[in-house]
Amino acid sequence: MQKIKTGDKVVVLTGRDKGRTGEIVKMMPKDDKAVVRGVNLVRRHQKQSAQTEAGIITKEAPIHVSNLALVDPKDGKPTRVGFRVLEDGKKVRVAKRSGEVIDG
Repeated sequence: MQKIKTGDKVVVLTGRDKGRTGEIVKMMPKDDKAVVRGVNLVRRHQKQSAQTEAGIITKEAPIHVSNLALVDPKDGKPTRVGFRVLEDGKKVRVAKRSGEVIDG
């Protein structure tokens, strides 16, 4: 089970976008990277093709998972992630900061 998944709200801990929050659009577990909506924006010069127009486009670049922290569901601040096994045997992610269950 992963600590951070697609669809999670995360906050950036270091770098150019420090303090910015966003939702994870795509996870890249092999590279330990994630694409976060509205964070780590880069401008790319794009050649014209049959599907796309030429020009400078802005898109999200992948950011390393170590630079991200999950947003605590209780107070919206960055938290570390732990795991707990519930009574029914289901393993869930838990916010270390508040003890709140992240996915139930």
